[in-house]
Amino acid sequence: MTSDDLAFLPLKVIRTGPGGKRTFEPGDKQRLIQACLQPGISISGMALKAGINANQLRKWLLQSRRQAPPAAVSQACAPLPAFLPVRQVDAVASLTPERHAAVPTSTLSPARLSARLPNGVTVELECAGHDAVLVTAMISALGTH
Repeated sequence: MTSDDLAFLPLKVIRTGPGGKRTFEPGDKQRLIQACLQPGISISGMALKAGINANQLRKWLLQSRRQAPPAAVSQACAPLPAFLPVRQVDAVASLTPERHAAVPTSTLSPARLSARLPNGVTVELECAGHDAVLVTAMISALGTH
């Protein structure tokens, strides 16, 4: 991003309301939000150049993501839900390590897990019966993020 791209900064105040609340030029505000969506841009640095608080700029970015249609938001910026629906394909995947130890590996069939993420990515796991503990750990780890 060149200095010409940021010529509209600092943001122009078009009105100051009671209590000091400022209203900024809508076009410049939108250009600032678009500039912040570029890879490698520091939100705090942009806020400093714009003459606004970094938390205010983060709030504007969140609002613009909520208002934009899903196709307009890049996959890198799209928030993912904390938990994803998981369909259990094989009972082996639900075994705890303690219960898994009690099941002979010769009776375990291969397990397959497939999940489609909201951003369109499909995750597929396939393992032998003795890997069920690993699959269980992976599902648990995915559920905590």
